[in-house]
Amino acid sequence: MRKKLGFWVFFWVWFLLNGSSCLGKFIVEKNSLRITAPDSLKNTYECAIGNFGIPQYGGSMTGTVIYPLSNQKSCKNFDDFSISFKSKPGSQPIFILVDRGDCFFTLKAWNAQNAGAAAILIADDKSESLITMDTPEEDADDSRSDYFHKITIPSALINQSLGNSIKKVLSSNKEMVTIILDWKEALPHPDDRVEYEFWTSSNDECGPKCLNQINFLKNFKGAAQILEQKGYTQFTPHYITWFCREELLFTDLCKTQCINLGRYCAPDPEQDFTKGYDGKDVVLQNLRQACFFKIANETGKPWLWWDYVTDFSIRCPMNEQKYTTECANEVIKSLSMDVKEIEKCIGNPDADEENSVLMAEQEAQIGKGSRGDVTILPTLVINNRQYRGKLDKSAVLKAICSGFQETTEPALCLNDDIETNECLQNNGGCWQDKAANITACQDTVRGRVCECPIVQGVMFRGDGYTYCIDPCTIDNGGCWIETQEGKTYTACFNISSEGCACPLGFDGDGVHECEDIDECKTKTACTCSGCKCKNTWGSYECSCSNNLLYLRELDICIGKNVKTEMNWNMIWVVVLGWVAIGVGGYTIYKYRIRSYMDSEIRSIMVQYMPLDDQVEEHSLVS
Repeated sequence: MRKKLGFWVFFWVWFLLNGSSCLGKFIVEKNSLRITAPDSLKNTYECAIGNFGIPQYGGSMTGTVIYPLSNQKSCKNFDDFSISFKSKPGSQPIFILVDRGDCFFTLKAWNAQNAGAAAILIADDKSESLITMDTPEEDADDSRSDYFHKITIPSALINQSLGNSIKKVLSSNKEMVTIILDWKEALPHPDDRVEYEFWTSSNDECGPKCLNQINFLKNFKGAAQILEQKGYTQFTPHYITWFCREELLFTDLCKTQCINLGRYCAPDPEQDFTKGYDGKDVVLQNLRQACFFKIANETGKPWLWWDYVTDFSIRCPMNEQKYTTECANEVIKSLSMDVKEIEKCIGNPDADEENSVLMAEQEAQIGKGSRGDVTILPTLVINNRQYRGKLDKSAVLKAICSGFQETTEPALCLNDDIETNECLQNNGGCWQDKAANITACQDTVRGRVCECPIVQGVMFRGDGYTYCIDPCTIDNGGCWIETQEGKTYTACFNISSEGCACPLGFDGDGVHECEDIDECKTKTACTCSGCKCKNTWGSYECSCSNNLLYLRELDICIGKNVKTEMNWNMIWVVVLGWVAIGVGGYTIYKYRIRSYMDSEIRSIMVQYMPLDDQVEEHSLVS
């Protein structure tokens, strides 16, 4: 009889394989919750981001809190209680507060979303530290276990004391509770490049989670490759493996689920040790994908990994019995990658030895700094913080875009699917000069910033909100300026954040003085043979002897008629060239016409009399 392992049985099997090593440091990702009313609760609090729905990374949401009179745990459909949380036109969105317990976090969010809530706050039912609300396992006892992929509203877990305080205020029916959920600082955004990791698996037999992961890879591939090719991001894929405990190394469990004598293991894809593919098959394909990325990265094309994993999922699925080395190698060849180099990276999976790639993957699983251990598959890590929320192209792209330093986001991030251009309405409240078409408003993922612009090399100065001025119009920007010989030079023309700069032909600090450079003495110009140099203020004059012409760009003297002679020579070369082409073309044309006519005449004559070669041919075969 085939034995199907339930999730918890399967978990304890893997606990036996790994011992306490599978229990590591897990960091709860949080965002800010700010209560703006009433005054008695006004403060900023922490809340845990749910690993479902779509958190508004880089943005915020404001809403009014409601604690329902019925279905307070949100485990049932609110339609059964004739309750709706749809906000009326002109009113703030509604955040529903519910209690923890009796059903999955995801079911609570799903019921809240169907009732019209804009976000869900779940109050803990015990006094403890915040935890991460995750999605249920694929084999959990829920007949609608795929609904959590359809959740789009953000969720937040708050501690018991804050939940009780909000419920107490709402029970009086005298005050309204207004909350701002803020994700602007949920992810670090230090510079103009985002580093992110995706912890994944080639296993495609784990139910809705695997299907959702494969769909994400296909949908996100285009955006990921654009960001990587243009240098906006640095992406690294990762794969989780475990090791087998020493006393179990020679058991069937370790032999079927591990490679390299129990060093690298993965769960059975079907959670059934008696059929289908084994965990070691998954480890091998994961290793092949990791090696593909390593070789592609070394050749300067890391983005090819996205092509490989998506093509592999399409061409080599488990349910068609194509999850094999042969199929994988066909995909690799189609992408013009070296199969031998990848096989060399994989090594011998039956050998009693370490694999450098998988050893590095196991080390990377351990949390460093603010990231925490990777224990959930799939997991996305952005700027060393674990992403929480729905694995969806738009949601993930918005999160990645929020990881750029403000005003450095690529154009891909500044579209209507990711953010709203606040500069389009009332110029974002920033300064602008409509006549000159100049504005201080810069659209960003987080909103907008008001910074005075740089126009034609001149950095305007001001607060960006009420004024921006060309500093050269006021006391010449504090820079040097002087007029001589009817010419005026200024060090303010190329002003930048570094200060004033002397114009070409001058040297100095740009503020107090700019001295003329004598190009004749420094021999930086007019150095050609027979040239005569004369310095002028801010420039120089150069003349040639023997009635020659001086070319300033090349710093040489040439005859005044050289250009004309050169032009006539070029004309004759072109004319003679075309004549030669015409004669050659006509000769080829005549030859082809003659050959064609000979062939046609020959065909006609064959119909009436045999030719010599045909007679000979006939005799040879008769």
